[in-house]
Amino acid sequence: MDDKQIIDLYFDRSQHAAEAAREKYGAHCRAIAYNILESEEEAETCADGVWPLAWEAMPPHRPSRLSSFLGGITRRLALDRWSKRSLKQRSEGNVAMLLLELEECMPADLPEDMLNEECLAAAATAYLRTKPLLHRMAFIRRYWYCNTVKVIARQLSLPERRVEALLRLMREELRETIRREAAAQ
Repeated sequence: MDDKQIIDLYFDRSQHAAEAAREKYGAHCRAIAYNILESEEEAETCADGVWPLAWEAMPPHRPSRLSSFLGGITRRLALDRWSKRSLKQRSEGNVAMLLLELEECMPADLPEDMLNEECLAAAATAYLRTKPLLHRMAFIRRYWYCNTVKVIARQLSLPERRVEALLRLMREELRETIRREAAAQ
């Protein structure tokens, strides 16, 4: 079943909508959750939470890419779950490292009105559109899918040090892009 048909099921309020979405994107959602939570059981539980949230969001929202829409819900659920778990455990893992890395992208003098998801997402999107495909793939795999540097290096057939250097450079450039956007407003 294609994405349009699945979305139409949601809009028709069909009981088969979640089943069709789970069948097509269940593995995708579990993989995103696992990259963040590093636990098969928690990833499965998190992925199961995606379908009711998708049901609530559609309608009125009609996603242009169902995989990205469901992946975004999964990512938010997994990060929330990880955050709650880490508060209890105070453990440092892949996600903690990612959050620290992304903090580097935020200029210290960023104005209050730029500290919202839409402004930052627009700046990041504009920045990524200027980059070659390989760079975009590395950045998105690291900071959206929460892959480790080792996994990204293997997927892109690059040395790990090259991936680390590329991501560091991109974070620095993104910080400057955000700073310029803030100054222009």
